[in-house]
Amino acid sequence: MDVADLGLPVDVPSTALFTDQYELTMLQAALKAGTAGRRSVFEVFTRRLPNGRRYGVVAGTGRVLDAIENFRFDADVLGFLREHAIVDAETLEWLASYRFSGDVWGYPEGEVYFPGSPIMRVEGSFAECVLLETVILSVLNHDSAIAAAASRMSSAAGERPLIEMGARRTHELAAVAASRAAYVGGFASTSDLAAGFRYNIPTVGTSAHAFTLLHDRERDAFQAQVASLGRGTTLLVDTYDVAEAVRTAVEIAGPELGAVRIDSGDLLLVAHRVRHQLDELGATDTKIIVTSDLDEYAIASLAAAPVDAYGVGTQLVTGSGHPTCSMVYKLVARAESADPKAPLLPVAKRSTGGKTSIGGRKWAARRLDEYGVPEAEVVGTGPVPGELADRQLLVELVKGGEVVAREPLDVVRDRHAAVLAELPLSATQLSRGEPVIPTEYVHGRSGS
Repeated sequence: MDVADLGLPVDVPSTALFTDQYELTMLQAALKAGTAGRRSVFEVFTRRLPNGRRYGVVAGTGRVLDAIENFRFDADVLGFLREHAIVDAETLEWLASYRFSGDVWGYPEGEVYFPGSPIMRVEGSFAECVLLETVILSVLNHDSAIAAAASRMSSAAGERPLIEMGARRTHELAAVAASRAAYVGGFASTSDLAAGFRYNIPTVGTSAHAFTLLHDRERDAFQAQVASLGRGTTLLVDTYDVAEAVRTAVEIAGPELGAVRIDSGDLLLVAHRVRHQLDELGATDTKIIVTSDLDEYAIASLAAAPVDAYGVGTQLVTGSGHPTCSMVYKLVARAESADPKAPLLPVAKRSTGGKTSIGGRKWAARRLDEYGVPEAEVVGTGPVPGELADRQLLVELVKGGEVVAREPLDVVRDRHAAVLAELPLSATQLSRGEPVIPTEYVHGRSGS
């Protein structure tokens, strides 16, 4: 069974308090003003990509859908709000029956995005939509940052598999989400068992330096591991002397030794020496796995090394220097009244400092050049031009409060690989540059 399809929260019965207090105080004021029921459209987008990045990766959509389904104000949550006088009795009564009944559209998970892309659109009453702001941004900002780093690392690694092993470098629940996002971005497996259980991601792992240090001799540790896990196991060979460890490993496991792992030193130099030694000892099929604070640049620098797989931790779970995507959740259209038939009016924030937004419900499409390569992310309001009708990016995720687009994680992972392959070749360059395709705006009526 794919546990991800169950829509379960990670370890909490409700996601309703994964929010900021001002969401609830806005709700209370809107209820009193009679504006809470106005039909509204909120959009998630980012004004810019992290410095030097060529594209962003949409990740966390499946977790957002879980969060929306589990956004419930149960007795304990309501009791907390009442005890701390966060909202009044009328608002508590409204929250007690809260169920999101609106619609959500968004870029499918695994898709890429650019500045201004309407990554997610949430429609419903102001009251029910405004409450979801923080939890949606929490998930998308974190997961998309990890997936973008993973995607860059996967591109740098080429056909060599990547192992996610960053659980010890972040919050225990963030580690599970990071494993999921890394898998979307192209990683092959994780060391985190909670991620394996929760999302059916392949898990791997053998031993650490502590296991070698536990034994009187390195030979004893290797013998114990091979006796327990078989000759196909991976032996960690840099606790003491690498050359001696490789020799001992092959003596014990024979040429059937699965792999050796190198976790320190000049990885390029050591990998070449170890490969030469393994081949001389007849272990020509034994793989070499390298770890040790790798990022996409370090992985790229090892492209010519005889390395078979990479293990990545710290740099992955921190977004390789960019742990958030700076996504925002803005009201872009709202009705004049609570009448369901009232037309939507575009609204937008106007301020200095680069924090302006564009009003109106958006659509997005990716225009291709004569060779079938994307040349622009076209974002607009009003009718979609006919030539872009079959290139639209947003898909329906929630309809009338019901999730309609939950997907297996492997489908999402395959989508990202396919989308990345369609982009201009410069998308995977690690050198700093502008977004690989520009965003163009087409203005029209916002529609109702």
